[in-house]
Amino acid sequence: MNGGDEVVAGPPQPLEWKFSQVFGERTAGEEIQEVDIISAIEFDKTGDHLATGDRGGRVVLFERTDTKDVGGSRRDLERIDHAVSRHPEFRYKTEFQSHEPEFDYLKSLEIEEKINKIRWCQTANSALFLLSTNDKTIKFWKVQEKKIKKISEMNVDPSKAVTNGTIASSSSSNSHRTCLANGGSPERSPNSLSIDFSFPPGGIPSLHLPVVNSHETSLVARCRRVYAHAHDYHINSISNNSDGETFISADDLRVNLWNLEISNQSFNIIDVKPANMEDLTEVITSAEFHPTHCNLLAYSSSKGCIRLIDLRQSALLDSHAKIYEEPEQPGSKSFFTEIIASISDIKFGRDGRYILSRDYMTLKLWDINMDSGPVATFQVHEYLRPKLCDLYENDSIFDKFECCLSGDGLRVATGSYSNLFRVFGCVPGSTEATTLEASKNPMRKQVQTPSRPSRSLSSITRVVRRGAEAPAVDANGNSFDSTMKLLHLAWHPSENSIACAAANSLYMYYA
Repeated sequence: MNGGDEVVAGPPQPLEWKFSQVFGERTAGEEIQEVDIISAIEFDKTGDHLATGDRGGRVVLFERTDTKDVGGSRRDLERIDHAVSRHPEFRYKTEFQSHEPEFDYLKSLEIEEKINKIRWCQTANSALFLLSTNDKTIKFWKVQEKKIKKISEMNVDPSKAVTNGTIASSSSSNSHRTCLANGGSPERSPNSLSIDFSFPPGGIPSLHLPVVNSHETSLVARCRRVYAHAHDYHINSISNNSDGETFISADDLRVNLWNLEISNQSFNIIDVKPANMEDLTEVITSAEFHPTHCNLLAYSSSKGCIRLIDLRQSALLDSHAKIYEEPEQPGSKSFFTEIIASISDIKFGRDGRYILSRDYMTLKLWDINMDSGPVATFQVHEYLRPKLCDLYENDSIFDKFECCLSGDGLRVATGSYSNLFRVFGCVPGSTEATTLEASKNPMRKQVQTPSRPSRSLSSITRVVRRGAEAPAVDANGNSFDSTMKLLHLAWHPSENSIACAAANSLYMYYA
């Protein structure tokens, strides 16, 4: 109750997730090519376009189709009451080669073409703009529809021809011959025209000059700028500023500020590199601008903390405005403590009030006004704690899982092993914790286990308790497969729709 008059609404009901689409689905037993594995996913701000990047350096764009056929006036739309239940549907739009493999001759290092991050920029004049980066180089792309211009041949309308019919045929039969500058043909004498036909009195009214026509359109991707030679270490993040003019790029030790219009100069605003590299204790793992305040940005570290920075403080932001970290539990330190505490991804909520972070074991939701600890913690990999030794030996413990928030801020999501991803309700009092598999049948591996009490919501979703899971199995009672990892996913900015990558396949779900 609020003041005795108002009833405070409880948490929303758990969503029922359904399969929507899949792109690049592989057949049973089909070998996955390394270059085809998706390494980045990003919706634009409108949700009408989706971009993916892969290890082969390609960027593939998809466009939404289910809203394109909705036209007419507002009154017509209200009369139709266009199906509210329609879910986002996308189709392939275009693709282009963003990065090529390079070689750094100074350091004798190969620079792979894999796309690490994609970020959409503001659109202008119906053109799409986006940033893409590999380990070293950021590129600014413009994708626009170009009209294909074709020249109409000079011809004569046969129905109006007054001679023996050779006028119409001559235009087509001679069209492929070599022509001289004055329009004549080298194969014919100047007076040979009279042999084919004679001009009627008053000339030929149906004869006309060539006209340039543009009927077809083609999508063209053009690299507008290349931002290179600014990072000594691998770039792990790029993020657009809300001012529409600048963006940041972050590697292990530095964060640089760029202007979109200037590719040969950047400003180093954060530098955590010690004078002696032996004193290095932490690295930058992710960085992102605040969605509405152009002076604020946050970056995470391998020590499990998030720092909120105010660009108005100084040119080089060695000091931080706020630091968010969870106090270490006494007696819980082990060899793996620092490794699993490393934050692999951070995302601001749409309104900028909350920050979502993902470490190896958990998702944490932080209120930027409260630095004493997270407001919510969601267990993702607690069932893997007994297997940390094995995961360390096969390097799986260093996997970098991404996270995302829904546009309304009510839910969060992240990936896991066995091509599973999990959706949690983050409203106080919510018990929503749905586990889905990236396949056409998300419930295929959702097996009920007597050791874990649960309640079934539908044939699609299953809500499980938050907290520790059984040690030998994943969240659904199955032995997990660490080779099938769902690292990348994105939430539609305004609807409950999730796109996620399972190897070379892009799966989409809606609720």
